[in-house]
Amino acid sequence: MADATHPLDLKIEQTNQRLKIAQMGLQVERRGQKLNLRGTLPPRPDGDRLHPHQQRISLGLPATAAGLKQIEQQAKIIAAQLIQNIFDWRDYVDMGKGGNLNAIPLAEQIQAFERHFLAQPRRASHPASARTTWETAYAPYLRKLLAIAQAHPKFTLAEAIYATLRSTDPSSRSRQVCCTAMAALADFLELTLPQELKSFWGSYSPNQTQSRTLPSDELIVETYSKIPNPNWRFVYGVMATYGLRNHEVFFCDYSALLSGSQDATVQVLSSTKTGSHEVWPFYPEWVEQFQLRNICLPPLTTDLNRTTLQRVGQQVTLQFRRYQLPFSPYDLRHAWAVRTIHFGLPDTVAARMMGHSVAIHTRTYHQWITRRDQQQAVEAALSKSRLVAPSVGRE
Repeated sequence: MADATHPLDLKIEQTNQRLKIAQMGLQVERRGQKLNLRGTLPPRPDGDRLHPHQQRISLGLPATAAGLKQIEQQAKIIAAQLIQNIFDWRDYVDMGKGGNLNAIPLAEQIQAFERHFLAQPRRASHPASARTTWETAYAPYLRKLLAIAQAHPKFTLAEAIYATLRSTDPSSRSRQVCCTAMAALADFLELTLPQELKSFWGSYSPNQTQSRTLPSDELIVETYSKIPNPNWRFVYGVMATYGLRNHEVFFCDYSALLSGSQDATVQVLSSTKTGSHEVWPFYPEWVEQFQLRNICLPPLTTDLNRTTLQRVGQQVTLQFRRYQLPFSPYDLRHAWAVRTIHFGLPDTVAARMMGHSVAIHTRTYHQWITRRDQQQAVEAALSKSRLVAPSVGRE
């Protein structure tokens, strides 16, 4: 028979609602003055059941606000372990006999956070993109956090987080990405920080990005002929003509090119960083000039169970350096973006083809229009104009 209503019961109900929305598969229950977790769990090693079934995990946590906060954190960790099929009863059977959740090593907490991050529904549907985001925007700063914590064993986790943030340039994108990673970890661990991370954000803004000198279209054509390998010439030509990211070249549907379609579009696949989108060539003439209907990609590993989008992209950058090309792969993408502005392509359309927002498109590329670009745009506008300037009348 259930005991009397407890002051914590409403908060337990709210916690369970959060766990349900997050699809954790676990619920918190109060049994007297203790809190437990309940869910479908693998059979215990000392039990007589062979298949997963509804069971309790007795963690020995008190039915207090602090205990509820700890058990919600532990629910996330266990849910991540269940998703990865690495849940082990031996890690929990003794917790009800005095085990302390705070004693879980930081390295294991980070591993659990990684599993939780990658298992989120919006990320699980694009695993390659999620893995790339993790490896570029989260893992480097979490490794730094772990190193700092190990070097300063007397630090609290909050102190280690602050030290990690201070190790980055205060007016850099790295500082802001680090803030994002630390905030996500703290949220996962239900860690209340005494000082808000917003105070570490810094003054960096993408609007401060310096304009770069992009290769002219003539230099792009001239450089194409200097690449000795036909497979890498194809990569170069596709990036120049369609403005693709490094890795996207290897994750495209080229059937329109192969069929001889006049539109000559390419379809970037959903397994890429920003999902599926269709791209048109600018200039269309480059499709034939760069022989892009002859699909011949270099034999790189593209199985995303064995590699990542980031590593594929790094191979392209490395090859550009080996051939000593006078600009980076991303310069081809940026030149494509500026070229579409000259063609008069609406920003909404160009942004969709590039797989990013209109705000990023205008903020990033319109500031790169040089005086040379402006002169070309003015000449093109004047050549199309049918307006005739009125003559000054003579008295």
